[in-house]
Amino acid sequence: MKTTLITTENYLKLTQFYQTYAAVVDQANWTAWLDMFVEDCVYKVQARENYYRNLPMAALSLTSKGMLKDRIYGITETIFHDPYHQLHMVSSPLILSESDQGVIESQANYTVFRTKNDGIAEIYNVGRYLDRLRITDDGIQIESRLCIFDNEMILNSLIYPI
Repeated sequence: MKTTLITTENYLKLTQFYQTYAAVVDQANWTAWLDMFVEDCVYKVQARENYYRNLPMAALSLTSKGMLKDRIYGITETIFHDPYHQLHMVSSPLILSESDQGVIESQANYTVFRTKNDGIAEIYNVGRYLDRLRITDDGIQIESRLCIFDNEMILNSLIYPI
């Protein structure tokens, strides 16, 4: 696997971005979550097997910021589910490439723990983010985030973003 060296400043920004993303999702700060994406974005949660076999089936596939907004509306206004809290653990990012136009391709491993109100915590989802990120004057934003999960299935249902 070929990796790319980037500036220390951009690496620190990228590392902070990954940790901020985890905190924003864990705290259900959906306005901040939406702000982390460009308008014409892709957000997909897909099983590893489907990803490696180039099969299109995904547990969640959103192809614009408008679709992300619709998902958040569903989470906050229409979806009824047994409440739970998420906690993300995200590894340091691996830089795959950086362009002169401020686009970084990177990946990071993640684990999501889920705790229901009965107090029992469980491993909910494990995988890696494959990202295409843009460095802008406003910070880093996601052009494309593929959440490739290792589990053969998602426990119960996928409500919150990974």
